[in-house]
Amino acid sequence: MLEFNIEKVAFNGNSGSLPILNNDVISLKLAMLIEGECQGLGPKCAAKKYGYTKQRYFQIRAAYLKNGAITLKNNKTGPKTKYRGTDEVIRQIIRHKFLDNNASPEVITQKLKQCGFTISKRTVERIIQEYGLQKKTYIPVDH
Repeated sequence: MLEFNIEKVAFNGNSGSLPILNNDVISLKLAMLIEGECQGLGPKCAAKKYGYTKQRYFQIRAAYLKNGAITLKNNKTGPKTKYRGTDEVIRQIIRHKFLDNNASPEVITQKLKQCGFTISKRTVERIIQEYGLQKKTYIPVDH
């Protein structure tokens, strides 16, 4: 009989064992589905054993049944695009900085908000820094 040993992170059978890497999420999720569907552990117990909820178990199962094991790979989390610092916002910040080099990030943020852009002062500061638009201060050298 085949089983997955969660402590040793390995498949164990009558003829030996097959270890898997700790960070191999595809194999871990597949092991959960095999135990839940084929070995009678059931969705709730299998999900709990592998650190998932019953709801997440069924999401993983549906993805697997639709497109196979490749869909068990974890996707990147977080924003997929720069939804605040868009190309247009960057152009406007650079424009405001060139029109008035003394304009502070607060002033530029306020001007952009008046034009309908949703942006924070910190985002403006990051863009100014990223493009090297901050004012250079002259530090005299003593001889």
